[in-house]
Amino acid sequence: MGHGGASGYLALMALFSFAPESMKPTALLLNIFVAGISFYYYFREGHFNKELFLSFAIASVPLAYIGGTLEVDASLYKKILAVLLIFAILKMLNVFGKESDAIKEVKLWQGLIVGGTIGFFSGLIGIGGGIILTPVILLLHWGKMKEAAAVSALFIWVNSSAGLVGQLSNGVTLEKGAFLLVAFALIGGVLGGYYGSKIINNQCLRYILAFVLIIACAKLFFT
Repeated sequence: MGHGGASGYLALMALFSFAPESMKPTALLLNIFVAGISFYYYFREGHFNKELFLSFAIASVPLAYIGGTLEVDASLYKKILAVLLIFAILKMLNVFGKESDAIKEVKLWQGLIVGGTIGFFSGLIGIGGGIILTPVILLLHWGKMKEAAAVSALFIWVNSSAGLVGQLSNGVTLEKGAFLLVAFALIGGVLGGYYGSKIINNQCLRYILAFVLIIACAKLFFT
């Protein structure tokens, strides 16, 4: 899919009642490794569109950093995360984000608004933003499926890096357990990046992941 997997990480951490202050930096760290691997595979297959990426990244990187420096109330954090997970659920179920042959050019103001908005919430919540950017690219016919995945992978990487730097500059520290999770995430990232760049995603897996996200989303809303 080209995503760093933050929606999945955060959903699992929510299910296991991780503290919000540890969820965000951990998800950003995992994103850096996994999205980097995903981008490598998509780039190697020739799916990356540099101009499309830059149209979003110009505004997203500084705003992801700003978002990373901000702290939000734990209850509000959970509600915002739950809303953002809805995007992931809809994408998993193919409710939106269909590929089109009619590709349109992204206008500068469109890229700045979309990239900046997603970038800010990426740093604020700990997502990379790909789960939102990919369906937006497809909905507005700005790119093909694998092209959108390649752009989203690098978009996640730069936003997660900027958001994590913002977190660290604000005095947040990474727990030792986060680096153990990186090892598991790397294995999944290699498998996901390789098969995602070459083979169509398994529909059954999409439904399983969507189910997990729905449970996590409900817990975040009502706890």
